[in-house]
Amino acid sequence: MSGVDGRIAMVTGAGRGIGLATARLLVSRGADVMCIARTGEELAATGLPYTVADLGTPEGCAHAVAETERRLGAIDILACNHGIGSAHERVVWEQPRETWDETMRINLDGPFWLSRLVLRSMIERRYGRLVYTSSTAGEVAEYAGSAYTSSKHGLLGLMRSVARDAGEFGITSNAVLPGWVRTEMAEKSAAAEAEQRGITVDEVWRERDALYPPKRVATPGEVAETIAFLASEEASGISGQAVTVALGGAS
Repeated sequence: MSGVDGRIAMVTGAGRGIGLATARLLVSRGADVMCIARTGEELAATGLPYTVADLGTPEGCAHAVAETERRLGAIDILACNHGIGSAHERVVWEQPRETWDETMRINLDGPFWLSRLVLRSMIERRYGRLVYTSSTAGEVAEYAGSAYTSSKHGLLGLMRSVARDAGEFGITSNAVLPGWVRTEMAEKSAAAEAEQRGITVDEVWRERDALYPPKRVATPGEVAETIAFLASEEASGISGQAVTVALGGAS
């Protein structure tokens, strides 16, 4: 019997990449999963239950939680994976305020609102698993990525605060910190870097592969396996932890 069997999970950013891999893995292990993202076409293609919502607003977060509870029941697992990357960012002194505000709204404010909403029911039932997808940029700054870096550092603070506040109610809160993973977001970053440096996208990926001892980047499935474990009953002794999934290398 799987440690998520029969549990109700809400997975954000589930239209592609790590979020989609996580949703499919949880379903394969017996969980009932609601997929959340901003793009209906991507979600429809998953073949899983879904709700379209803007998770950068309190209203969008409330809609996602309400629809999940209405259609599936009280949420046991929140896998908070949505976010935007740093491909469009600039160095600090040239960073547009709009870029900073948008990144914080989606990458940090959204997870806060979602956590606040799901925790009330989890506390009543004395059970819950919250898993946030941060990044190795949550510990080491990216060049020309102040908004993304700050949001991912902040996400670790939120995760640890939830662990501290809600731990007495049988709730755990953890984060995964992937290094480079070949997702659509990372492809956009590679394209922007290639253009800036005057090299090919393949060269960018070869450099990224070289950062890790196996000479490759992680797969969405490898990150999803870690999320699924932290979301399981077997992970009851782990809370307030940032788990790096980077194949033993740097970001």
